[in-house]
Amino acid sequence: MSNIDLILTEKAADIGNFLVGRLLPFRQKRSVGPFVFIDHMGPARLSDHENVDVPPHPHIGLSTLTYLFEGAITHKDSMGNDLEILPGDVNWMTAGRGVTHSERTPLRLRQTDKRLHGLQIWIALPKELEQIDPDFAHIEGKTLPVWQQAGAAFRLIAGTLHGHRSPVPVYSPLYMLEIKAAATTTIDLKDILYGESGLYVVEGSIENQGNSFGPKQLLITKEAHLCNFTITGGSHVFLFGGTPFEEEHFIYWNFVSSDKARIEAAKARWAAHQFPEVPGDDGYVPLPGPKPSGS
Repeated sequence: MSNIDLILTEKAADIGNFLVGRLLPFRQKRSVGPFVFIDHMGPARLSDHENVDVPPHPHIGLSTLTYLFEGAITHKDSMGNDLEILPGDVNWMTAGRGVTHSERTPLRLRQTDKRLHGLQIWIALPKELEQIDPDFAHIEGKTLPVWQQAGAAFRLIAGTLHGHRSPVPVYSPLYMLEIKAAATTTIDLKDILYGESGLYVVEGSIENQGNSFGPKQLLITKEAHLCNFTITGGSHVFLFGGTPFEEEHFIYWNFVSSDKARIEAAKARWAAHQFPEVPGDDGYVPLPGPKPSGS
């Protein structure tokens, strides 16, 4: 990927009883286009007594995207949605002014050995849409656009790219593209990508200008239209990005907003148990750090 501006390596982060690799945000780079947060879950082998249990927690000002390679997660939210996320499907939840959800190992898998591998992503909402009503969409993998080019398989997870449009209901110009290469080949995306772009290597490696980059590395460029690289056979990578917002977006815990006062209000609402509850899941993740004044 020519004119690489930043090379980052994922760092470990704890989510409940599960360790993930965190890609965004970093001190050097807080977002890539509208993408503000990316966690790489696994690959992990969980025994019969190890389960993912992320109790009900809140969000504002963003859409969450969950995409699994292996395993399953039960998603429940305060809008009444209750379903299993399976590999290849896209779980898209828009928080808007406020939503609560939980993520747990499905009941059918809680007493058996299992594997889990996937990505969890936050995409900030445009300033004028931060207060919209919460919404939810579950997109089956078979409905996502796929195509072949130069010996590589492409799958458009979200957004619009190269004449293809994903059915995921996004709110700003963006793209999330999965690429799998059966053999070593050159990927040329010049004049196809737009805005800022990030490339994450899940498996295998890519080469660019004599440099090789492997798993758990994230490459970022501010001129996505110059993107080209060689991908080695058997590799699995993601390209994501889009048009960055003019205004800065702030993140505190699970809250994203262009208005710091809105984040403070959300903190107070959650500490006071004023967010909507998740039917069938009475867990609660406390607000981290000191409670806001007046709570």
